[in-house]
Amino acid sequence: MKNKKFWVWKNQRNDESNAERLLEIYGTIAEDSWFDDDITPKMFHDELFSGSGDVTIWINSPGGDCIAASQIYSMLMDYKGNVTIKVDGIAASAASVIAMAGTKVLMAPTALMMIHNPATQVFGDHKEMTKGIEMLNEVKESIINAYEIKTGMSRSKISRLMDEETWMNANKAIELGFADDILKDGKKQADVKAYAFSTKQVATALLNKIVVNKKETIKNGRSANELLERLFLIK
Repeated sequence: MKNKKFWVWKNQRNDESNAERLLEIYGTIAEDSWFDDDITPKMFHDELFSGSGDVTIWINSPGGDCIAASQIYSMLMDYKGNVTIKVDGIAASAASVIAMAGTKVLMAPTALMMIHNPATQVFGDHKEMTKGIEMLNEVKESIINAYEIKTGMSRSKISRLMDEETWMNANKAIELGFADDILKDGKKQADVKAYAFSTKQVATALLNKIVVNKKETIKNGRSANELLERLFLIK
């Protein structure tokens, strides 16, 4: 294979299986550009579409090749099942573009997302430099397309955020529309048997006991007067 894989399927689901499909995208997105690479994008595509059903994708990446990010984004958008993105570390630069393809985007409370302007290297005379600037402008517009679809924010505001290289914690990303919710701790979501404590019910029960035993000493040795004192304490 031409490029080292930066994605790992933790569970590939068959059509007959009920298991969740889990994919990890960790590290730099493509060691080499996917431009003019027919092998790696096809491999990702074939693996993604080899199964069906919902997919959960964990992301921890500083970014990388914008062409690779664009292709992965397009494949995820074309995928028929729900795509849940879970950012457990960072989704920066090109990785943030991939995250925008999620049906739902969740971030760990400690996770970060970063968006900025695309960059490249250009060599040559002023004409080549001008072409480089024009190319970067178009790349930026294409990235804004993905952010706009997800956030519903105006293109001008997104452009300013990219100009400023904006870093977002989970709450800020949710506020701006780049994420939908914070990852919850499943261990703390367990159902707890509900119960209700009613002071009125307890007081009524004691009062009934007092009436029944008003002239007798109850079995545990407490008199009706003691029960009355207890009732006043509750009130």
